[in-house]
Amino acid sequence: MARSIKEVHTINYYPINEGAARRAKEMNSFSDYKEGSATAEYRAMVDKAAAVAEKQKSRVDPMYHEKIDHLLDTYARKLAENMNQGFAIDARVPSVMIAGPANFPVGKKEKQNRARDSNMEEWRYIQGLLDKIRSTGMGGISADDPAAIEKLQKKLDGLERSQLIMKEVNAYYRKHGKLDGCALLSPDQIEKLKASMASSWRSDPRPFESYQLTNNNAEIRRVKARIEQLSKQAQQEFSGWEFDGGRVEMNREDNRLQVFFDGKPDADTRAELKSSGFRWAPSVGAWQRQLTDNAIRAADRLECIKPLSGERPSQLQKKPSILQTMREQGEKVQTEPEKKAPSGRDAER
Repeated sequence: MARSIKEVHTINYYPINEGAARRAKEMNSFSDYKEGSATAEYRAMVDKAAAVAEKQKSRVDPMYHEKIDHLLDTYARKLAENMNQGFAIDARVPSVMIAGPANFPVGKKEKQNRARDSNMEEWRYIQGLLDKIRSTGMGGISADDPAAIEKLQKKLDGLERSQLIMKEVNAYYRKHGKLDGCALLSPDQIEKLKASMASSWRSDPRPFESYQLTNNNAEIRRVKARIEQLSKQAQQEFSGWEFDGGRVEMNREDNRLQVFFDGKPDADTRAELKSSGFRWAPSVGAWQRQLTDNAIRAADRLECIKPLSGERPSQLQKKPSILQTMREQGEKVQTEPEKKAPSGRDAER
């Protein structure tokens, strides 16, 4: 049963600039602005998003609830920012109906329209967050997920438990020649396995064939390797850098390597970034890709974001401090057995 929103998660409503909304209305319409209407519109949209989030939480494992709440809060915050920015843009230049055609600022209007297009692109991105909410917990485990390791460990536990059960059930069948009475299986599971064995083309079918055990074991190894990879990545520290015309930041919270340019990069630079896996994210004003070792290696090949120091990005990544290195060396010396001083004939040699 779905729980009410109030019981599960408090919605964060972000402030709407009513003054800017009023000015935008006055610059584009003859009708009066209804005080509070922009805030009411905003809150209605956030409430609908909260209903989507609550419905999704009722469908998925509780481990996904925190991520859904985070996406909802991001939606509410970015929606307020986008609406406020939209009001500010609309208030820059009046419509031709309000100002009249004489001496109309065509150049300023063109700039306003370009700003509106950019704001609309951001709007589409924000509405796409609703699709992210709807898909959370329904597919594979993304490396972007802060709880990825925890979820993979839970999946691994289930796979290992299944492997053990399959082996034990096969052992029970070999010993007793039947599945009836096997405490590891429910009556329904026993009947399904018996039906599967009866329809098998094998002359000596087993409850669980060797290929099932092999496939499950391969998946266990794959999940273990992914846990190890993500664990190493979580422990690794990344360092950003400055380049001629911008900077690179390592956003650990969003798991993104982000490139910020001081101005709009030219077509060749944009093409170079795209070919290296970077994509433009209007929500943050950066070119970005997932923060991995591969991303750093891709940055090594990009001349357009070469560090001012002249080093490669991979050379700038943080390494153990001198103090840590000295401590590790000290521990190594303490653990090594003391060597006795040579004496007699050995000393002479």
